[in-house]
Amino acid sequence: MFEFAAFTYGVLASFVLASISNNKRAERSNPRILTLFGWGLMAFSMTLSVLLTGFIAYRTIGGETLL
Repeated sequence: MFEFAAFTYGVLASFVLASISNNKRAERSNPRILTLFGWGLMAFSMTLSVLLTGFIAYRTIGGETLL
């Protein structure tokens, strides 16, 4: 399941970055949906990194996992 999620995230991020790069090269503005989707991917990445960092810090100081 993780492999599918990582692959999907990679494909979506590549699409957004390639579209933005192509639009910049062609000197066009980005569509609003592309900008919003890019911000959404960035927010997801930041949220996941903060949660994982907190989890690792919790486990490092001796916290027990509830699972």
